[in-house]
Amino acid sequence: MTRLKTALGALAIALSATSLPAQTGQRTMTEQDLVTLKRVSAPAVSPDGMWVVYQQTDTDPASYKRATGLWRVATKGGAPMRIADLADANENTPAFSRDGKRLYFISGKSGSDQLWMLDLTAPDAAPVQASAFKADLAGFLLSPNGQRVLVWGDVARDCPTLGCDKSGDTSSPGPGTGRHYNDGTGFVRHWDSWETPGNYSRAFAFGLGADGKIAGEGAALDGPVGVLTGDTPTKPMGGVEELAWAADSASAFFVARQADRGEPLSTDTDVWHSMLDGKAPHKASKDNRAADTLPSPSPDGQWLAWAAMARPGYEADRQVIQLMNLKTHERRSVAANWDRSVGSIAWTPDSKALIVTAEDVLDNPAFRIDIASGKVTRLKLASAGLSEGRIGAVTPLKNGGFVFTRDAVANPAEVYLADKGKPGRSLSRANDAQLAQLNPVTSARFSFKGAGGATVWGQIHRPAGASGGVGGKLPVLLFVHGGPQGSFNDSWSFRWNPRIFASQGYGVVSIDFHGSTGYGQAFTDSIRQDWGGKPLEDLKLGLAAALAANPDLDGDNACALGASYGGYMMNWIQGNWPTRFKCLVNHNGTFDALGMAYGTEEWWFTEWENGGKPYHEDPAAYERWNPAAHIAKWQTPMLVVLGEKDYRVPYTQGLGAFHALQRKGIPAELLVFPDENHWVLGPRNSLQWHQTVFAWLGKHLKSGK
Repeated sequence: MTRLKTALGALAIALSATSLPAQTGQRTMTEQDLVTLKRVSAPAVSPDGMWVVYQQTDTDPASYKRATGLWRVATKGGAPMRIADLADANENTPAFSRDGKRLYFISGKSGSDQLWMLDLTAPDAAPVQASAFKADLAGFLLSPNGQRVLVWGDVARDCPTLGCDKSGDTSSPGPGTGRHYNDGTGFVRHWDSWETPGNYSRAFAFGLGADGKIAGEGAALDGPVGVLTGDTPTKPMGGVEELAWAADSASAFFVARQADRGEPLSTDTDVWHSMLDGKAPHKASKDNRAADTLPSPSPDGQWLAWAAMARPGYEADRQVIQLMNLKTHERRSVAANWDRSVGSIAWTPDSKALIVTAEDVLDNPAFRIDIASGKVTRLKLASAGLSEGRIGAVTPLKNGGFVFTRDAVANPAEVYLADKGKPGRSLSRANDAQLAQLNPVTSARFSFKGAGGATVWGQIHRPAGASGGVGGKLPVLLFVHGGPQGSFNDSWSFRWNPRIFASQGYGVVSIDFHGSTGYGQAFTDSIRQDWGGKPLEDLKLGLAAALAANPDLDGDNACALGASYGGYMMNWIQGNWPTRFKCLVNHNGTFDALGMAYGTEEWWFTEWENGGKPYHEDPAAYERWNPAAHIAKWQTPMLVVLGEKDYRVPYTQGLGAFHALQRKGIPAELLVFPDENHWVLGPRNSLQWHQTVFAWLGKHLKSGK
């Protein structure tokens, strides 16, 4: 009780009361709005700095078919215009040629994803296909001198180029449909797909002819057959950020792991350097057994920067910038004492500084790091009156400015330009018209004393000018984020979106409990072997603090929701905070520690979080925070959502929770998506997810009971 009083007394309401631009909405935001809002990403800046091309995904409001196209806008401002429009095809991943005369991109117009280009010097020019590989192109990267290109896609290990006549699949040696794996196999299934032995994501370097098309023989970055056995980029999340050209365009850097039977236990990825001469690549990151990633050579060719973790087997360790002199091979850490984890790296054009992004107390801003002194300066890129939100895709310009994307709880990502020393101004306005129709939501930040007296942060989102719900107050939703090393920070999500929930007439409270990111590595580490301890205490204290400072929130009329670790917490709340909420929503959450330990594909995750040993060597560590051990105390109605293609938290975990609810006679519902993984990505599935969740919440919070 003393701790609760201290927490309430220490409450500090937001420094920035809202992250929402001025809006005069006319109606409530719906799930149809969320699904059909445009998705803007991948800005590319022309060499002269006069133009930006970005990709935009539109969703048809009737068929829900999605299409991605390219849009060009002048950096001085003006209306964006659609370009390179190939009928009945998608265009994505734009990149300017070195002289700015061509725009390269990927399209499936030919029947497979290939490299295409557009002549920007001819106003009426039509796009031209620039590659004809037998395999689909997953990505590409132009060389600094404009004469070569890196391409990657899924092919057999012994295929000398991007695509062969024969698949490398070795998984089905018999007459039936069975996939056959031996005990030397690494991942059998990963994320949302079964592994196909013999086929890998591989990268190749090709020349570009005078006509701009692929020319000459390709050079495999992974070298002779058998040198590397993993994927480049790494699966399932790796992309262009894991490959980079050297400044002289003569060699390339890439990220890969050595894949063997220990792969499910290993977070060891390395930065490799290939001279593109047919010989084996060498390991630039040397002997670090933890993760190395984000290779970034400096424009002057002197340095290689990358991000490295220190602890093997831990996927949420702090990513610290490493710097190597490419001539002397001398290595050092940069800003090693800066207690934030780097998420992206870009060099300034003068090679004197790095521009990085990192989570920092509910924001994900950009920082400038001087490589000589290690001095870190937080950049102010958002427009006046707005939070930084989430800054991404940062491109430093020669004039000292930046092109970047920014999103926040209030709005999806748009492309911005910040002139030197000035805040950003919007270049794309893809969603302005639709957002202007919607009633705004206000967002406030607060802090309180959480477990152990630590400062813990949270947010409250509510309809602007709301008069309250039942009894004149707003029903409350407690959002619990996943990870568990993550954050419900000031960012947009097309899956767990605070704005759309608040728009339905709820006060949405989120807490960055112990284990969250953006508060220093010790705070992030503190959830290890304590999944149901300090995080639950923070949720209790944080919810109490939010309610005490906001009398318009009805704390007696509340539900809690979460996915992944948040779903685990719903199962944990069932047995350890069983009388607090009128309902729960559990999406893909862990239910039983034993089943999770041997059912998940990335073994390193469960073993790290439970002390470093497998379940059979230390079952007590796993059982200490096992929700299934507390079923006797379960009593709260719960909606369980699962995806059958979720191999991170296998769908049997959700079935176990639902069956426990049924067996105890607790009101429950089950929503199963046979075609979804750990997330819900399909537009129709997203509609169904929201409609089901909203109906469940309304039944328990708005029925007047």
